[in-house]
Amino acid sequence: MPTTKTETRQSILDTARRIVLAKGYAAVGINEVLADAGVPKGSFYHHFESKDAFGEAMMKSYFDDYFATMDRIVADTAKTSGEHLMQYWQYFYDTQAADNCQGGCLVVKLGAEIADLSEAMRVTTKAGTTAIVDRLERMITDGVADGSVSVDDSPRATAESLYDLWLGASMIAKIHGNPGQLDRAMAVTRQVLHV
Repeated sequence: MPTTKTETRQSILDTARRIVLAKGYAAVGINEVLADAGVPKGSFYHHFESKDAFGEAMMKSYFDDYFATMDRIVADTAKTSGEHLMQYWQYFYDTQAADNCQGGCLVVKLGAEIADLSEAMRVTTKAGTTAIVDRLERMITDGVADGSVSVDDSPRATAESLYDLWLGASMIAKIHGNPGQLDRAMAVTRQVLHV
């Protein structure tokens, strides 16, 4: 059981992420999250100003964890940038193929839903996805520099196209309940990066 205010807040966010990944944002009530986190109902507003602020904090927490994973991949100095990129895409694949392709990406799960529900969550998600593409662009640029990657377009356009490809493939894999689209996304990614 969390003991500090920071631990309690993070416990609420972690619990919410798990439940929201299964049900969507609008279908999840605050009381359900608090009960599952073992936090008293009345304490929600000690941690968040509103459900909108809670949703924004949940997305920021998700992106912070996602960036940490990307940063760990890049930190492996024994690998080339091309290997970093393919390790990242394999991570993306594994995350999205999990649980009969129901995946673990809040962007895939909530992107369209929150864009209509909450401007704060939309802006947070836009900033998070832009930061993912920024990291991918740096990885591609580094790969071109070290010779482990070759691209026909600019690193930025390539990063944007690949990320869009994987988001769409994840959505179709989720709908079909099989990783066929993810397999195709991986093949296209290898072709685009010439790895």
